[in-house]
Amino acid sequence: MKANSITVAIVDDHKIIADGLERLMNESDTVSVIAKAHSAADCMELLEHCQPQVLLLDISMPDGNGIELCPQIKRKYPSVKVLMLTSYGELATVNRALDAGADGYVLKNSEPEELLAGILAVASGDRFFCEEVNATLKKSENSLLELTRREWELLRLINDGLTLPELAEKMCLGVNTIRGYRQKLNIKLGAHNTVQLLQHAKDLGLI
Repeated sequence: MKANSITVAIVDDHKIIADGLERLMNESDTVSVIAKAHSAADCMELLEHCQPQVLLLDISMPDGNGIELCPQIKRKYPSVKVLMLTSYGELATVNRALDAGADGYVLKNSEPEELLAGILAVASGDRFFCEEVNATLKKSENSLLELTRREWELLRLINDGLTLPELAEKMCLGVNTIRGYRQKLNIKLGAHNTVQLLQHAKDLGLI
């Protein structure tokens, strides 16, 4: 094993895929594969004998699935980071994996560099999504933000730096009405003040 490398175990029911991943990982300077498993039962047995820093976990397996397995792993081995590595990119599946405790999510069609970046990220305690999954999650966030025409107008004017009286005058509405719209905006964007409101709006590409 390479000195100071991140230890990884691979759980995938396709042996040829697991072997290919092992070769890829071992060619890097930062990761070492210490074990492989090809079923849910094999995975739990593997973890009894060694706990890698990062577990690459597939979803589909002959005796179960990785999403159902993830909470068990997290309860018994909380120090092990679980990076889902699968071909399932649907939003519902991603959300189920995250709810189950997964630390990251990478699709099998991702570039090798992206997979390695994911391993490094979750090993460091960060959450990681491959580019395609990240785009899916962002699209979902934006779709939930169903702003009214007035809310869009108010958000743009707040971004222009207008004060509350100026907002009321510009939009030809009462101050209390503006406060009501502003409160709804804060709720929808998860903000507590103007700085947070504008930052969250920028992060979501709204302004």
